[in-house]
Amino acid sequence: MNNIDEHIQKDQSEIEAARAAGDMAKVRHLEEELQGLKEYKEHHPEDSHDPSPLEVYCDLNPEAPECRVYDD
Repeated sequence: MNNIDEHIQKDQSEIEAARAAGDMAKVRHLEEELQGLKEYKEHHPEDSHDPSPLEVYCDLNPEAPECRVYDD
């Protein structure tokens, strides 16, 4: 993806396709991913790059051990 808006749009169309196919597990996964992307976009309105799953996770869970940043 080139930017977060394209990723959001892609996920929305994939959710519709998964619903039509009856793949509810994929729908749940994509809805969770879509919610994270929307929250990331809300927290970073000036940033349009497509964030990695780790960036989204750390944005939503800044105190998680894998997201901690240590200053020397």
